[in-house]
Amino acid sequence: MARFGPFILLLFLPLLALPPAWGQGKDLLLRVLLQEVPQGQGVRLSLPSGEVRAIATGEGVVLGGRLQPSFDLDVPYFALEGRPYRGGVRLLAQGGKLLVVNLVLLEDYLLGVLPGEMPEGFPPEALKAQAVLARTFAVNRLNPKAPYDLCASELCQVYLGFAAEKPRYAQAVAATRGQVLSFGGKAISALYHADSGGMTAGSEEVFQVALPYLRPRPDPYARGPKSAWRVAVPKERAEKALRSLGYTPRGEEAPQVLERTPSGRAWRVRLLGVEVQGPEAGRLLRLMGLPSALAEFQGFEAVGRGAGHGVGLSQWGAKGMAEAGFDHREILGHYFPGTFLSELLLAGVP
Repeated sequence: MARFGPFILLLFLPLLALPPAWGQGKDLLLRVLLQEVPQGQGVRLSLPSGEVRAIATGEGVVLGGRLQPSFDLDVPYFALEGRPYRGGVRLLAQGGKLLVVNLVLLEDYLLGVLPGEMPEGFPPEALKAQAVLARTFAVNRLNPKAPYDLCASELCQVYLGFAAEKPRYAQAVAATRGQVLSFGGKAISALYHADSGGMTAGSEEVFQVALPYLRPRPDPYARGPKSAWRVAVPKERAEKALRSLGYTPRGEEAPQVLERTPSGRAWRVRLLGVEVQGPEAGRLLRLMGLPSALAEFQGFEAVGRGAGHGVGLSQWGAKGMAEAGFDHREILGHYFPGTFLSELLLAGVP
């Protein structure tokens, strides 16, 4: 992140004009947090009219010599530190930071999400399933009371903006336009991960809440690069993982799984004289560098299957199902039993 001094209006630097969005008509407006900048530092924005810099102060945002609590720049596109995005931008001072928020239509947002979440070479039906889930995830996170709905990192969904867009992703978004997964008349918690290792996890195994459509499911088509793995876990790394969770090592013993979840993931683990259980056991294994909690230990070496938390759709499983001839509706129905593929009424959100 570049550091800037006081606000300076720089020379005109136009962006290349973006092509029109693939989807047309009314759409939901999302607020996606792109960057949080500490007070006193700045950001460089390239607008259709030229390049500007903005900084956060204790009183608000300084832009163009003006000081306000926030600025809404109603433009069709912009670039933040050289990365282009569709839509407008909101600059907001909050908690001593400058929040840079992309105001982007839902279908345009998805064009920049799919490249960050699924390989371009996956089959079209897998890409369609991913498009539906990404759209559902976004709709589920709409929160008018918060300063933004989503972030642009893997903490929400990876959002790469305009430069990452590709025709195959755009086709998947267009083919599923407005489609979301629903349960009980509401958009579901649309979770997904890389590879289930052959069995998905129930939501309570990781997130402590049992949802009826996020149950353990056999996943025979999941055959990704992490379907089987072996990882050495040095004692020093295990100690560091325990301490990061607030535990103090009391011994020298190697890790062992004492109890497993219905999907076979670690639920109670003992190592270095300490016992950890519940969802925290899975978190401990991830902090130890393991791709998933579907693991067992052979001394200070782990052998396991899969990658990610294991809840919801397995992306490599979706790839395998698509290659076996299943369409995106059947793929989603397998991973989210009891849900409906619904049409989102696109009425627009101010």
